[in-house]
Amino acid sequence: MYHQIVNMKKILKKIVTNIITWQAQMVLKKYKPKIVAITGSVGKTSTKDAVFTVLSEFKKVRKSEKSFNSEIGIPLTILGLPNGWNNFFLWLENIIFGFWLLVWKTKYPEYLILEVGAGKPNDIKNVSKWLHADIVIITCFPDKPVHVEFFRDADQIIEEKSALAFGMKKDGLLILNHDDEKVYALHEKANRRAVSYGFNENATYKASYANYNYKNKGDTDIPIGISFKLEYNGNVFPVNLDNMIGMHYVGQALATLACVQEIGCPMLESINAISKYVTPKGRLCLIPGRDDTTLIDDTYNSSPIAMSAALEVLKNIKAKRKIAILGDMLELGKLTEESHKETGYEASTIADIIITVGLRAKNIRVGAIEKGFKEKNIYSFNNTDDTNVFLESFIKKGDVILLKGSQGTRLEKVVIKLMSDPTQASKLLCRQDKEWMNR
Repeated sequence: MYHQIVNMKKILKKIVTNIITWQAQMVLKKYKPKIVAITGSVGKTSTKDAVFTVLSEFKKVRKSEKSFNSEIGIPLTILGLPNGWNNFFLWLENIIFGFWLLVWKTKYPEYLILEVGAGKPNDIKNVSKWLHADIVIITCFPDKPVHVEFFRDADQIIEEKSALAFGMKKDGLLILNHDDEKVYALHEKANRRAVSYGFNENATYKASYANYNYKNKGDTDIPIGISFKLEYNGNVFPVNLDNMIGMHYVGQALATLACVQEIGCPMLESINAISKYVTPKGRLCLIPGRDDTTLIDDTYNSSPIAMSAALEVLKNIKAKRKIAILGDMLELGKLTEESHKETGYEASTIADIIITVGLRAKNIRVGAIEKGFKEKNIYSFNNTDDTNVFLESFIKKGDVILLKGSQGTRLEKVVIKLMSDPTQASKLLCRQDKEWMNR
């Protein structure tokens, strides 16, 4: 009986997916919006949100909500509908509204900003057959596969994500990360007009003089954001990104400014708009911690490449004491032990204190000790509750604390305990809705 119910749900999901995908295709043909599609191994959501923040100052725009980047999420964004989850009546309502969009003429966005992800082979290839974006932004490609259970190696993921470029309109525009050789190689392979961004000397939109900014509080320097110079078309523009931390955000700001500039938006107004951009919840967010500490909340999710990027941020920030609270990285299959050990190797050269959370993350401890990290400066816990008990009397004024782990580790529960104002949790942290809070 149980298996019959599961099979029935799969069949219904397939039917609903086919219907809303067809409706989305018809809506695109009817309303003809310009499509900006964004993919890559990290930075998709942040870049999508940044493009939306700036472009919405000049155009009528819609973006993917949260990480609506799947075979269901993309059609739902095009239709402007919520996820029905397991609610049959909400899906029925969605389908009816989809037909209403096709029958009646209504106001529709000029631009759709779509995040396109790949959880398994053919996810992007199937979407690319009908999406045909006007602009494709590619942030970076992995050295190792993120979802090892589904992809045999990094090359298969690169092939999957590249499909978005090969499926875009012939007169479309590719915006490529010039600092990633594998990404930039698409400027020749895809046979599309292309511009690039990055720190590379030859980038169309080039960054230079990137710095972390601080404010002084007594004897403590507290990080408050980053700034850089944008060099484009013979001109130099100062760009300030308040409340953002991590030099990879420079790349996402560059990708955004390149996108809106190529669309035709004025540069100075665009730079002013991006200064208002707020980092997505749980993605390297700067949050004031209790006892004059600074939290770097990167708890939304994790993978080896994202973990390395987060540790690089911690490495480059000034702090009296650097604490790395690192949780399990999930969906790594046969690379689980090796990847966690490698994280330990890297963290051992950056953090003063390492705290691991979860059974898999114990291999971070093993890796760090193998590299000579002192055992007295590393602590391991199975869950967030035990971690919170330990941290109650451990943190000190001036600490900069990085928190990074996969969703299942639920490190946002640690962030709440460390925040200077926990009442702001629903506003600042990921996974604060009832569905998650009850898990």
